[in-house]
Amino acid sequence: MSKKTCLFAAAMLMALMACKNNASTTAEVIDLPRAETPDSMAAAMDTFFQEAANDSMDIHSVMIVKDGKVIYSRWQSEGADSVPHVLHSVSKTFTATAVGLAIADGKMALTDKVIDYFPDKLPAEVSDNLKAMTVRDLLTMTCGHDEEPSFRDGADIDWVQAFLAQPVVHEPGTFYLYNSLGTYVLSAIVQQVTGEKVVDYLNTRLFEPLHIDKPKWEESPQGINCGGWGLYLKTEDLAKMGQLLLQKGQWNGQQIIPEEWVSEMSKKQTESINPGTRIEQAEERGMTKETSDWMQGYGYQMWRCRPGCFRADGARGQYIIVVPDKNAVIAITSNVGDLQGELNLVWNNILPVL
Repeated sequence: MSKKTCLFAAAMLMALMACKNNASTTAEVIDLPRAETPDSMAAAMDTFFQEAANDSMDIHSVMIVKDGKVIYSRWQSEGADSVPHVLHSVSKTFTATAVGLAIADGKMALTDKVIDYFPDKLPAEVSDNLKAMTVRDLLTMTCGHDEEPSFRDGADIDWVQAFLAQPVVHEPGTFYLYNSLGTYVLSAIVQQVTGEKVVDYLNTRLFEPLHIDKPKWEESPQGINCGGWGLYLKTEDLAKMGQLLLQKGQWNGQQIIPEEWVSEMSKKQTESINPGTRIEQAEERGMTKETSDWMQGYGYQMWRCRPGCFRADGARGQYIIVVPDKNAVIAITSNVGDLQGELNLVWNNILPVL
């Protein structure tokens, strides 16, 4: 073998080794760091899953992050570590994140009037309350509707138009009513001001920095991400988002989400009650602030929790729970009917050993 050939072979070997080292480094930062599961946590989680099974709760996955490291993870039933899970209304938290980024970019403002974005979709008569509705009212679900706007699936129905056609009975900002279509309108506004669907806008701003594969997000017939639902992510992706919120929007020394926006998203902005229930009906249904995690206040598309933490929350028991005083995050996917019972398992078993 000639000297030139030997030098070429050596160079190729060094290049291959460098690629291998780089790939290894990349792999290390894609996933959250791992730490050994404390015996107390292992025992607590055995109890958690046993009690869930006793109550016929179909838990799919749990991941617990403490001090920036995963100290526990488990997948079962329909859960799988590499398969994105339907998130239902956890999607809303990601839409609110997109709104915050667009505001930081100077593309929109909390005080913007909703009707100004859709002059061609307004009802024949525009009420004073509809005229007064702002982006902030959409975020806090205080749009002023007395009933949650509904719509029929189909290409002939414009979802924004259906939202704007719903009577606005109350003065916006004064009456809380869970409103998923309002989150869709936020998605439509973000798409209008950025020129990108929310999933694309977040891809470079959020998903790529967190090493989250660009996710699937369902769309309306008008080609707008559903906003309030329809997002699919893996359990570890949820844990990463929770960790980002715990770190006040910072990730690897970079401010991904403005710190002030994280604070506004996660603090109580208005009184609240769980979806499908009006505040005045709460006591009739046996709900009190001492027993219900849906009566602790609502932020910007996030909920406060009884132990003083906050969460992204989706139907059938999808959660990103951020526990600042424990420097911890709990991500859960499931198919559960008793959502309060599921949270009670977290408060009773996981929080005491964090």
